[in-house]
Amino acid sequence: MTALIALVVRDLRLAVRVGGGAFVGVLFFLAVVVVMPFAIGPDLNLLRRIGPAILWVGALLASLLALDRLFAQDQEDGTLDLLLTARTPLELVAAAKGLAHWIATGLPLVLAAPVLSLLLNLEPLAIGAVVLTLLVGTPALTFIGLVGAALAVTLRRGGLLVAVLILPLSIPILIFGISASNAAVTGGLPFGAPFTILCALSLGSLVLGPIAAGAAIRAGLD
Repeated sequence: MTALIALVVRDLRLAVRVGGGAFVGVLFFLAVVVVMPFAIGPDLNLLRRIGPAILWVGALLASLLALDRLFAQDQEDGTLDLLLTARTPLELVAAAKGLAHWIATGLPLVLAAPVLSLLLNLEPLAIGAVVLTLLVGTPALTFIGLVGAALAVTLRRGGLLVAVLILPLSIPILIFGISASNAAVTGGLPFGAPFTILCALSLGSLVLGPIAAGAAIRAGLD
């Protein structure tokens, strides 16, 4: 546990030093939310209806920004070879790196969502639902992204491959996250059913993501 905590702290420090973690993700998130009303028009009722979808799409795209560097930087400086020879299982190492990545990039998106929701004319109940679904769903985006980052770690132009691999796998999370948020906005559908499925998807990704990432790294570096 001490080694895993040290790895999480190290990755958080690197994210702060490089400056590509929270600031860039939130800035991109802001850009998506600000640009969409210009494309749609000044219809406040329409913005209120599609606001959760805009926030979720923005969070999905923002979470992809730093995924290509999740293992690539360790590969370049030799840290990944040391992690492979360490006693700590590679699956736990991948889980620790995923946790650090979510704290550095996913959690700031969740914290920024209430402020950005005001730009889309969302009501307080809808804002709470969007924040809750993002809090539950963004870890799933991160741990699914672990798999793409692990597959791309030994390939050139791996960032493009990460986006191609992760976007199709993220569609179920996007669907149920938006469905749960829309249920709070419109009130026509129950909130509990899609939110429960979203929780299940997040829990499944927390378990399967590090396992698949560890296997992909071993296969790629053999």
